[in-house]
Amino acid sequence: MTDSAERDAAEEASAFSHPPVTPDATAAYGSHPDQVVDFYTPRDGNNAAPLVVLLHGGAWRAPYDRTHLTPFADFLARRGFVVANVEYRRGSLLPQQGGDAPVAGRWPDTFDDVAAALDALPALVRDAVPHADPRRTVLAGHSAGGHLALWAAGRHVLPEGSPWRTPRPAPLRGVVAMAPIADFAKALELDVCGGALLQLLGGKGELAARAPHADPAALLPTGIATVVVQGREDIVVPQAVAEAYVDAAAKAGETVGLTLLDDVGHFPLIDPAADACAVVAEEIAQLAY
Repeated sequence: MTDSAERDAAEEASAFSHPPVTPDATAAYGSHPDQVVDFYTPRDGNNAAPLVVLLHGGAWRAPYDRTHLTPFADFLARRGFVVANVEYRRGSLLPQQGGDAPVAGRWPDTFDDVAAALDALPALVRDAVPHADPRRTVLAGHSAGGHLALWAAGRHVLPEGSPWRTPRPAPLRGVVAMAPIADFAKALELDVCGGALLQLLGGKGELAARAPHADPAALLPTGIATVVVQGREDIVVPQAVAEAYVDAAAKAGETVGLTLLDDVGHFPLIDPAADACAVVAEEIAQLAY
């Protein structure tokens, strides 16, 4: 194992070592078991607290659900935020010789769910966490969830006729995307997450037709304040993917902030035991307040 792979494995083990944190409330935005949102309330009793909407990563694959992000959600709640941890449908497991093979995402279900969750969230927040201040909402996501966060923030610039297009921008203070799969061309070039992107889109034959409806780098400018936080040592979603997205934004006339963290890989961004996690929280606070 290389030094980089050893670092990544150690960072992943640390991030996944924390016990799951039970939410304060859960609400459904649809009838499927995965169409739910968990809510975490500020541990300091803060009223009119900013709302952070979280989208978890895991390469859009079934084995990775919102559970691994609950320690991070609790970390943010302890810093005074109301947190909405969104679940969505991911890929299924296909039987193969030697065991099941996880497939990334479902088209169009993954996108249907994220859109539906964001659309339903104002009503869910009013009922489940009425002390949240939806006027100070920040959308955040990690890895594949970072892709979905950037995509959700750009729904108003989706191609005409897209089922997820909205007539106006989402009422967000901003987006914090952590190591996002943000630029499809660069992600495909680097084979990020072992072919997950092509699986998400349904294969090479669907790439040309579906990428304009799903690639954050094609949905620019959004007009929404956006920050990308990226570890320089990330070998899961390399720095080059974030830089490609930032460059695409600049070409579209928009400035996207890029915070690069030295000696940090993919998982410390969501690990409450890591300093990088506090950096992410501060980026969220800068937008929320």
